[in-house]
Amino acid sequence: MPVAPRTDLATRRMLVIAGDRVSTHAMPEQGQIRIGRGDDVELRIDDPSVSREHAHLFFEKGKPVTVSDAGSSNGTRVRGKALTAGQKVQISPGETFEVGSALLMLQSPFELENAQAARGQGGGIVIEDRTMTGIYALAERVAKSTISVLLLGETGVGKDVLARRIHAMSPRTEKPFLALNCGALSEQLLESELFGHERGSFTGAVEAKQGLLEAADGGTVFLDEVGDLPMSVQVKLLRVLEERQVRRVGGLKSRAFDIRFIAATNRDLGEAVHGGSFRADLFYRLNGIALVIPPLRQRVGEIEELARRFVDDASGRAERTPVPTLAPEALGWLKSHFWPGNIRELQNTMERAVLLCTDDEITLEHLPPSSGSIGAGRPSESSDPDADPERQKILDALEKCAGNQTRAARVLGISRNTLLARLDAYGILRPRKPTR
Repeated sequence: MPVAPRTDLATRRMLVIAGDRVSTHAMPEQGQIRIGRGDDVELRIDDPSVSREHAHLFFEKGKPVTVSDAGSSNGTRVRGKALTAGQKVQISPGETFEVGSALLMLQSPFELENAQAARGQGGGIVIEDRTMTGIYALAERVAKSTISVLLLGETGVGKDVLARRIHAMSPRTEKPFLALNCGALSEQLLESELFGHERGSFTGAVEAKQGLLEAADGGTVFLDEVGDLPMSVQVKLLRVLEERQVRRVGGLKSRAFDIRFIAATNRDLGEAVHGGSFRADLFYRLNGIALVIPPLRQRVGEIEELARRFVDDASGRAERTPVPTLAPEALGWLKSHFWPGNIRELQNTMERAVLLCTDDEITLEHLPPSSGSIGAGRPSESSDPDADPERQKILDALEKCAGNQTRAARVLGISRNTLLARLDAYGILRPRKPTR
């Protein structure tokens, strides 16, 4: 039985861009939502490309949201691929999909997008590290301006959280915050979603569609994984940043907009510019001010509170009471782990622990075992630094790559920022480029 969407502000929302109209709709915690143009559906989209009952959304507590096509005339597409009737495909918050020519985006709960997302204001965000205190204080000052912000840091350190914080503290807080993962879409889809397109501009463009830059007018656009932008899209984005106008794919008319850009990447963009894979002029446009978020292993003071909150959240989703506590040895393990996946890895670890724990206390047996592979645990504190196998792997990789840190990181299967942190942790001097 379909469930009507909740209307409270603490739930997920669905952003709908249909033609020149933009709207948001509250989504339920669980149940089925019918999408279509008919009067009896739960999510109505008044657009000629949308069938009376076009697609279905499925919400199940604690599980990913899925979408399916209901035998529509113009199809439902996820990541550019049309769904067959009845096929269910998972969608994640921040990911877009198409219903006919309408563009939909599942958004995170409202609290993450307004001022309550601020640290210390009940947004569920932890800050105990002195460096992070300084970063968030600077972010608050930056938020009041219109300068473009570049967020740097390893995968999972919380760049998206900081981006939302900047938006929440800015004068644009009542306007849209739209995030786009630049590495998750093909080149054609990326252009279409950023800039929009006109009818007939490419195969499948049956109707004109507004892009995210138009839809976010007055608000903030967060370009996640911006280092993965194809060169052709970089050229067009640079023009947009310079002219503050956007032209739809296949269109002749440009439309002015007012947008605050925040970009994020785990790549070394300076190295990418040097290697020719990222435009220097775009880098300087996006890098009005850069904020570097340190990895979780350098913010040990935050681990305990973050872990407890993740345990609380996971227990709530599982409807489990009482909430299990953390045994001292488990807490010690958490503080000594290297956390190559950062906060995202910590969250997954605590969710796993809650599922495995059958008592009232999470112990070592509920935590994943460390191994000798890169990133499995904190570097050894052996009295003989050369006896550590991970340290030797790093030294071997650097020697093999003639000291080139980017290439060595690629050989090791880790990011360059992670490699630099390992060099510091093991007391290995960073190789320097030879001077002429």
